[in-house]
Amino acid sequence: MTKLPDLPVSAVLPHLAEALSSGNSAVLVAPPGAGKTTLVPLALLDAPWRGDGRIVLLEPRRLAARAAARRMAALLGEEPGETVGYAMRMENKVSARTRILVVTEGVLARMILDDPELPGISAVLFDEFHERSLDGDFGLALALDVQGALRPDLRLVVMSATLDGARVAKLLDAAPVIESQGRSFPIDIRYDERPAGVAIEDAMARAIRTALADEPGSVLAFLPGQREIERTAERLDGRISADVDVVPLYGMLDGKAQDAAIRPAPAGRRKVVLATAIAETSITIDGVRVVIDSGLSRLPRYEPSSGLTRLETVRASRAAADQRAGRAGRTSPGVAVRLWRAEQTAALPAFSPPEILEADLSGFVLDCAAFGVADPATLAFLDPPPAPALAEARALLVDLDAIDANGRLTPSGQAMRKLALPVRLAHMVAEAAGQGAALEAAQLAVLMTERGLGGDSADLERRLQRFRNERAPRANAARQLAERLARAAGKNAPHPYPLPVNDGERGASTSRPASFSPSSRGEGPAGVEGQREPARGSATSDPLTPGALLLFAWPDRVAKARGERGRFVLANGSGAAVDAADPLAGEQYLVVADLQGKAQNARISSAAAVSEADIRTILASHLERKTQAAFDREKRSVRVRETVRIGAVTLSERMLPAPRGEEADRAILEALRAHGLELLDWGKEAETLRQRLTWLHRGLGEPWPDMADVALLDRLEEWLLPFLRGEASFARIGAGVLHDALLSLVPHDLQRKIASLAPTHFTAPSGSHVPIRYDGEFPVLAVRVQELFGMDKHPAIANGTVPLTLELLSPAHRPIQTTRDLPGFWRGSWADVRSDMRGRYPRHVWPDNPLEAQATARAKPRGT
Repeated sequence: MTKLPDLPVSAVLPHLAEALSSGNSAVLVAPPGAGKTTLVPLALLDAPWRGDGRIVLLEPRRLAARAAARRMAALLGEEPGETVGYAMRMENKVSARTRILVVTEGVLARMILDDPELPGISAVLFDEFHERSLDGDFGLALALDVQGALRPDLRLVVMSATLDGARVAKLLDAAPVIESQGRSFPIDIRYDERPAGVAIEDAMARAIRTALADEPGSVLAFLPGQREIERTAERLDGRISADVDVVPLYGMLDGKAQDAAIRPAPAGRRKVVLATAIAETSITIDGVRVVIDSGLSRLPRYEPSSGLTRLETVRASRAAADQRAGRAGRTSPGVAVRLWRAEQTAALPAFSPPEILEADLSGFVLDCAAFGVADPATLAFLDPPPAPALAEARALLVDLDAIDANGRLTPSGQAMRKLALPVRLAHMVAEAAGQGAALEAAQLAVLMTERGLGGDSADLERRLQRFRNERAPRANAARQLAERLARAAGKNAPHPYPLPVNDGERGASTSRPASFSPSSRGEGPAGVEGQREPARGSATSDPLTPGALLLFAWPDRVAKARGERGRFVLANGSGAAVDAADPLAGEQYLVVADLQGKAQNARISSAAAVSEADIRTILASHLERKTQAAFDREKRSVRVRETVRIGAVTLSERMLPAPRGEEADRAILEALRAHGLELLDWGKEAETLRQRLTWLHRGLGEPWPDMADVALLDRLEEWLLPFLRGEASFARIGAGVLHDALLSLVPHDLQRKIASLAPTHFTAPSGSHVPIRYDGEFPVLAVRVQELFGMDKHPAIANGTVPLTLELLSPAHRPIQTTRDLPGFWRGSWADVRSDMRGRYPRHVWPDNPLEAQATARAKPRGT
């Protein structure tokens, strides 16, 4: 074998070889620059246990995978694709001779799911495991399961620069931990705090200019994302020496541009590399002596409440800051400039949170189902996936018909998994295949997963048009990938099923599939037996637009314009906006594929316009059609409003004709529940009956009915509904109807007792029939005092058991006195009342002894 270079990790390679000879797992902890990525796979090529099997090296990023494969191939004096090859999405260099295969982390899970025995593979090496990507954690969990159940001879090595080796070793069944001390050049760490209010690109550009003036060598600057990189480059343009090249390095660049960024600067020139976290690990940029760290990272954050994954700018961890600084001392002494105060370093989080704790787990759960694991908790993880995120993922997959209620993979889910796309996009392509639009959907899916294709417009339809015309190698590879996906989807596609046919009524559909999945819609629209309409996307109808295709992936992200131009509300209730100058800002409806920023103030970073007709047609099973009765106070009638909604988005709203018959009666009841019993015109008779029954219920209890509003509203079907006549007008509900309706609540044998227990009137000695009020705690009789002359017993009701409260009135019907003891009043207060009243009302009788006077309802005759 070719002699390997002497790097720090070389000292521990014999220990690693011994550990893998006597066992099947090991943990290797080595600092940046130790050479583990390059030397460990090469050192294991001659291991007896390898036989003729391949060594698979996992890298977290494509850039690192390509770079590692090329370095190893160069050490062997070969080109990639011979002894050392690599494989990733849209690019691979592999041959029958390949014995070391470098892949990105997601590839391993697919290899295991396709064939759990991993034939022809002797070892799997997990590089930079400290990054704790979801693919890395899942790949290790699957590999451990395979090793334990099927392949005890499979060697597993977990390698990292900053990692709790003991914790990983425990996961690997007490595997030995091998540590390399490393060898790096001295790094002078300096701090240059960014002033408050200064944009990061301004502070970075200033720091870069200072470093170029004060230090030799090239500069590596870490920024959170592409936008900040581009702005920093703009601020350096024309303000630095002509012998300095400014090059970007981020994930959206194609492979050639990324490779160019990490190549050494030409002789006599210097380089400024503006990079995201992609340059933190696994790669070496020759000639870099200065690292400038913004201290920021952009990480995905999944919000289960909204179903959205957002890129959020956060403080980098201390481990990331150390990794970044280490880039300055890989080949010579260097300088690391941090754009924050020294004391702030201690406040940084120790590590970035594992992706499994904050990611959308739908693809992960789908892959678990494909592996036959309904409960991911049965696999071995350093950090188990959170239960709420698992529940969200399962709910989505069930809605997409990818798994059944027991978590088992369905045929639709199997077809989706074979597409090697995120689950929503896989569902979109699978659904589109059934409509003859697999290629269009596959191109859109590749465009969305391969950032940078078709430009950076937020309008996916425009980007798709540009992507189809691009001739760059990356675009060609992407289109070829789309063609392969379309072919795979076509093989698994169900027979084309007809989407519901538009009936011309405001875009409404004539049928509603039971659920949003191919398997449930195979029989065509309800009511069309043995007949199929042409499917959309077929030769006989218009093709599905990008916006219509996106509906299959994100039915919960339909967005409708609201208020100010460019502002939208999403079906999931979130708010979002696009720049007012963007053409998308003028659209009525969008399907939003990606957002950045916080909820309610999020920025739409990718979306496509969609028509209301397409929303109604494709998402027919998601639409909520609701009719709501509203009371028109002016017309005293019920009006019915129909709304069609998808989540928080209202598609249409219209007034329907007034209901009749049973529907009208139900509308009356709903209006009463919404607005209360005051909508009814009670009238005196019905109101009095209600008050009398209220008093009887309060005094005697059941079975006398409760007349409180809450009780009556709760029993509307029992007392009011039978007396309604199918007219949605409160004006047609007379007081007599309400009286009879209330009376129906009283048991028949008690109805005849109402008059004796709670009479409506009292016959006074004067002969007048005076009404009794039941609107208070006690029954009240308001009567002029002269009408009670001669009465020596206090009046009572309820068979003489309940005395009336007497409200004694003057001839002008003004209260004089209130009493519940009339004989006592005659004997006591009457003298004072008589003295006061006779002067005010001289034409009325005011006897000294009212018990001996004749009751009267009239004044004295004139002249007496």
